[in-house]
Amino acid sequence: MHLITIQNKIYEINGIKIMLDFDLAELYEVETRVLNQAIKRNIDSFPADFMFRLTTEEWEEVSSSQIVMMSSQSVMTSKRPKSALPYAFTEHGVTMLASVLKSPKARKMNIAIVRAFIALRKALLNIENLKSQIQELETKYDKQFEDIFEAIQFLITDNEVSEKKTERVKIGYKKE
Repeated sequence: MHLITIQNKIYEINGIKIMLDFDLAELYEVETRVLNQAIKRNIDSFPADFMFRLTTEEWEEVSSSQIVMMSSQSVMTSKRPKSALPYAFTEHGVTMLASVLKSPKARKMNIAIVRAFIALRKALLNIENLKSQIQELETKYDKQFEDIFEAIQFLITDNEVSEKKTERVKIGYKKE
């Protein structure tokens, strides 16, 4: 599976990159309920910083802003009871799924998902690097533009002073 497809299934909640249970089930080619049953049998492997259930507000935020961009929602979501909120898995939680789902497909998909998280992290680092370079350029050139602005301001005020000098009535003898 392409990294882009996987990256499109990585959302951000409260500054944390997560994947939802139904998306993972789709990637692993299992039903969401089967995935969740395997997790419940091994709940000790999923502490709160690996997996958590979304709140209603978080689910609404994800479903309204990010899932809408997808062409169609997963078939797995239609089987979820409306009252059941999805589980969210952090990068570490997704990695832990490999120990719970022991199929060869799950192992291969887990490797692809971890690579997608790594690619996102690298892209973020590149963005941060660009941001700092832009800030350096702004600092450097702001001073130069400030000097230019002051020079222009001086020329404008100097021109106004010389205009005032020509408007004065000359005193003294006139040559005829």
